[in-house]
Formats: sequence, C-alpha cells, structure tokens
Amino acid sequence: MLGKRIATAVVGALGTVFLVHYGQEVFSLAVLIFTLLAWYEFCRMMSCQEINGASNLGVLFIILIWGTTWLGNSQETVAVLVAAILVIMIKAVLFPTKFLFRDAAYTIIGIMYIAILFSHLLLLRFTDASISVFTHIGTYSAGEVYFWVAILATWASDTFAYFVGSFFGKHKLAPLISPGKTWEGLGGGVVGSVFAALLIAYVCSLNVVSSGVLGLLIGIVAPLGDLVESILKRSSGVKDSSQLIPGHGGVLDRFDSILFAVPVVYYYIIIVGLR
Repeated sequence: MLGKRIATAVVGALGTVFLVHYGQEVFSLAVLIFTLLAWYEFCRMMSCQEINGASNLGVLFIILIWGTTWLGNSQETVAVLVAAILVIMIKAVLFPTKFLFRDAAYTIIGIMYIAILFSHLLLLRFTDASISVFTHIGTYSAGEVYFWVAILATWASDTFAYFVGSFFGKHKLAPLISPGKTWEGLGGGVVGSVFAALLIAYVCSLNVVSSGVLGLLIGIVAPLGDLVESILKRSSGVKDSSQLIPGHGGVLDRFDSILFAVPVVYYYIIIVGLR
C-alpha cells in the first residue's frame, strides 16, 4: 500500500508540474475533468444519505461556470450561479414529491463547493499571466508562481502536520470529525506552510512579509478544507470519496485542502499582493 501511494504521488507530482508549467488549454481542460469527477464523488456520497441531487443539472452548470471563469467573465460566472439556484429551486417546486427541498439545497451547496472552488484554480493560475517573474531557477509567469505558492504551501502543511501530529500529537483538534488530527499537528502544519511560502519568496524574490502572512493563512485554512470533507464522508458513511486514485482515494480526498487554500491565495494576491 505504501509503495502504491508513493508511486501515485510521484506520478501526480510530475503531472502537476507539466500541467501548471505548460498549462493553458491543457491545464484548463484538466481542471474541468477534475471538477466533474469531484462532482460525481459528491453526488455518490449524497446518494449514500438518500439525497437525490440534480446531478445532470450540476454537470451543465459546472461546465458553464468553468467556461465563464476560463474566459475571465466574473459577472457571467455570477449570472450562471444565480441561474443554477433559480433552475434547481424551480425543479423543487415543479416536482415536490420526487425532488425534495433538501435535494435542491444539497445540489446548490454542491455546485458552490465543487464548481466555484475548483474555478479558482483557473483564476489563480492565470492571474497576471502577462507578467514575468525572474527567479533563481528560471523565468515564469506570475500566475504560475502564485499557483505554486498555494500548492507547495498546502503540501508542506499536510506533511508537517502529519509528522508532528504522529510524534507529538496529544490534544485532539476535532475528535468528532477527524479523530487523528491534533492541535500539535495543526501547529506543525502552520510552520510547514510558512516555511514553504518563505522558501518560494526567496527563490522568486517575492515580498518576505507578505509571503509569510500568506503561508500562515494557508496553514490555517488548508486543514479546514480537510475537515469539511471529513464531515461529508462521515455523514455519508464512506472512508474515501472514491477509489479513483490508487492508494489516495478520490479527487476530493486529494483536493480538499487545496480547494480552500487556492481561493485564499487568489484574493490575498488581489488585495495585498506578493511582490
């Protein structure tokens, strides 16, 4: 099992490097595929709770949200989200015995959780795409650098949290949701994310203070994303969101922390900046 996890992680890391660096259309298409797979996993977990989500409508609106985000039309993205809410609620009114209000509510929540959060991967990757950042290891677009801040700081947070929690964890963080998580692990994760953000700041000549603060924020929100998915899985009675990724579970299992970290990085850069 450990060998399978390591092999999958290596392949995933190499694939991520390729998609992020050589991205554009390929990266955007990959985001859409992962979003649709995550939506499938979400609907599957809802069905375990006998919730009949509007899965086909979800696919339609996910594609529309992805498309408007890729084209950079934020107002159209909001319009699509509003249309999704209206259409889904209308379906609940027209078919009150087959499509319950809770089905409609979970469908809307799922679209916001899956489609909106995944769309921020596009927003962050293509932020300041025309601006070049000169680093110690080459020249990259600003969006690419920002994206790696989110990814590497989140990975560092997860890794440090795991090892610190395993060796020093005594005080449970959220025992009813994820019994294995501890406050000590959370502290280790914060240290890891700050360290990763500062390391990238050095390599890419970014503002050290802003990068350190961003690393702190990532260290706080990344575990929150993990806990949210833990609630979803626990309420559905499943161990993993799916078995799609050998040794790692499903797409949501791998993206749960990143889905919370990426929007924070994106809006932090928009408001504060890293340069």
